[in-house]
Amino acid sequence: MATDAKLRGFSNVVSKWIFLLGILIFSGCGTEQPNSGKTVVKIGQVSPLTGNIAHLGKDNENGARLAIEEANARNISIGGTSVEFQLISEDDQAKPSTSTIVAQKIVDSGAVGVIGHLNSGTTIPASKIYFDAGIAQISPSATNVNYTNQGFNTAFRVIANDAQQGRVLGSYAIKLDAKKIAVIDDRTDYGKGLAEEFEKSAKSLGAEIVTHEFTDNTKTDFTAILTRIKSMSADLIFFSGMDAQAGPMMKQIKNLGIKSIFLTGDGGQTPQFITLASSAAEGAYASSPGEPLEKMAGGPEFTKKYMDTFKQPIQIYAPYAYDAMNTLIAAMVEADSFDPRVYLSNLATINHSGVTGPVSFDAKGDIDRGTISLYQVKDGEWVYLETLE
Repeated sequence: MATDAKLRGFSNVVSKWIFLLGILIFSGCGTEQPNSGKTVVKIGQVSPLTGNIAHLGKDNENGARLAIEEANARNISIGGTSVEFQLISEDDQAKPSTSTIVAQKIVDSGAVGVIGHLNSGTTIPASKIYFDAGIAQISPSATNVNYTNQGFNTAFRVIANDAQQGRVLGSYAIKLDAKKIAVIDDRTDYGKGLAEEFEKSAKSLGAEIVTHEFTDNTKTDFTAILTRIKSMSADLIFFSGMDAQAGPMMKQIKNLGIKSIFLTGDGGQTPQFITLASSAAEGAYASSPGEPLEKMAGGPEFTKKYMDTFKQPIQIYAPYAYDAMNTLIAAMVEADSFDPRVYLSNLATINHSGVTGPVSFDAKGDIDRGTISLYQVKDGEWVYLETLE
């Protein structure tokens, strides 16, 4: 009996040490001590930092970094210890194959959450890696509906999805008196998803889709596609893709003498689109999720902070990346834990007051509100027209 008691006692001690070791392994980032003596909490950020949309990826990174710097300035304590948040930023090059590699790097770094990815085509495959690791992923910019339709309790987004945006864009095309519409998409998850939702909406309202053309996100010569469209006398061309293609496409539309209205989604509603299209950008229409920056609750203040810090204008998604990071940190503070197994339930029910507006999620992880704003290029600038739901 005495021997059994000793064995049971030894077994209990071993079990306790195994349990504690498990905690240390899982939350390894929370065990490091910087020179300040604070506990380091790593949070990932993934976006394309090289390639033809690196300006958008850097915009995301800057938004997330600004939120981290401000959080650290507040000297936040979690679980009874003072913490220092550390941004682990990775470049997925907007490539699905690269996205899973860098997602695993984020997980292996000991990050307890991630802001990203930018593109739907990288966000969706990476989401399985984060789900398997049990860490939260909040995308500031991925809009394809499939991202939050997978049933992953780790997947969230702070921006309207393609179903919401496509419905508004389709109805807006009709409002522009477009009866014959040509659609072009770049075959990415974002481009394909938004184009399908737009087409569904426009057709339900009586428009005729005269052609649906396809390109890819590396092309900049659309002469053959546009020549075919010109012969069909389309009232409107809808392009579903990013500004790196939308800008050159707009130039070629004007060079070919095509009179069709040009409409695109949030991927084209950037300063870079105007730079690439030059004077040909005049008159183009585009949408962007949410309110215009100057009308956002904290938009003007955020714009000043961003410009003062990074000495460059906001592209599109920086305020959403900023809100995503602050929402993630708010969930940790509310849960008093940076362990995803604890704070995930707080994140799912969070009510955070962000720059872009209130942030809360539905059962799938989509943002509760889904407003879309419309813009037109006038005198070389994007001018706000109206916000629709």
